[in-house]
Amino acid sequence: MRGSLRTSFWDGLFAATMLGVTEHYMVPLALFLGATVWQIGWVSALPNLLGSLSQFFSVQAVRRLGGRLRLLVSAVFFQATFLALIAFLALFPVPFRVEMLIAALVLFAVSGAVSGPAWGSLMSDYLPPRRRGEYFGWRNRILGSVSLVSMVASGLFLYLAGTTHRTLAFFIVFLVGSLARYVSAVFLSRMGDVPHKENPASDFSFYMFIARFRESNFVKFVAFVASLTFASYIASPYFAVFMLQDLHLSYFQYMAIQVTPSMASLATFSWWGRHADLVGNARVLKFSASFTPLIPLLWLPYHNVYYLLVLQILSGFAWSGVNLCATNFIYDAVTPAKRVRCIAYFNLITGVALSAGAWLGGYLATALPPLWGYRILSLFALSAVLRFASCLFLSGHFREIRPSQQVSSQELFFSVVGIRPLIGGNREWLIKPVRHGD
Repeated sequence: MRGSLRTSFWDGLFAATMLGVTEHYMVPLALFLGATVWQIGWVSALPNLLGSLSQFFSVQAVRRLGGRLRLLVSAVFFQATFLALIAFLALFPVPFRVEMLIAALVLFAVSGAVSGPAWGSLMSDYLPPRRRGEYFGWRNRILGSVSLVSMVASGLFLYLAGTTHRTLAFFIVFLVGSLARYVSAVFLSRMGDVPHKENPASDFSFYMFIARFRESNFVKFVAFVASLTFASYIASPYFAVFMLQDLHLSYFQYMAIQVTPSMASLATFSWWGRHADLVGNARVLKFSASFTPLIPLLWLPYHNVYYLLVLQILSGFAWSGVNLCATNFIYDAVTPAKRVRCIAYFNLITGVALSAGAWLGGYLATALPPLWGYRILSLFALSAVLRFASCLFLSGHFREIRPSQQVSSQELFFSVVGIRPLIGGNREWLIKPVRHGD
């Protein structure tokens, strides 16, 4: 499996190049094409909603294509093709460009989403449980660096192109992202597939899945992540709108603010991963999520670019822990035979929550009363309150799965910020091993 992990890493490098473009410049492209704030909500919500619904077909797609790897290669190829279509939409002034952009984004998102459970299931088969935190922390740091370079290069290119050549600049940026995704598909095709063992007992409907909320630790975990996603995406798509339309930042300033959380994530991915291997993914997930309500709250009073750069460091620190440990918790909590289906249901529920949050945010962005002169700031305040409620009321309902070490919240905090590390220091007297039930 080492060869497949190496090939998957190269696939990830080119996927990260594509991600640096699509994740941070899709909203600026939509604004450039003339999208309204309401349409920005559709740009964020509809592709994620339909991409999430496509998760229902992931298991059937694996069966029909005869393996997880075949599904991955086909889906990534189509994803690259739809991204190329988006690049050409930037170049040619055809009617209804914003609507066509949304349609192409839906196809792009569905292609990527339907392959997500297969990729997660395959990667979890490659790695033993005790290595996942450290490996994915290392992998995310390297691939995040590539995504960061892609993001910076794209932002600088758009900035230097100026208003005169911005149409051509958007076309080149998204075309490069498409070509990188085609190369990613080539590397995926060279990976080794692991036979997926199916068990009839592992087949369960979506209704059966959510009906087990009271007794299922995993479903409670999904509910927490979905609620946090909903609360976050009420505001998340509109930070770009606020920066570019309300604060009138340049593309260079926008790029710098978007790069900062990515840099903070790179610096903390491995650190979060090693802590998760020690004290458990659930513990680190809850700890890192507790910082997320502060992010939109601290956007309210002050909008100096340098202040926002510092604030984005906190954002990258918090969300790197949430994203890494949420993914790894799934691998711990679900048996291999159920992983494709459970990852699909997880992606479906969180995707619907994301879409609902983005749609609601698009409506409220024009309906809420202004706060310090901006309606979007009211949206940020609401997002902060809902994030806090999610952490307060839902984070305590699910527990760690695999054996972990018990530490106090104070010790975990001091270790994460580097004051008194639990890792690499002689502090074994502070920790007691505890095994949690399923």
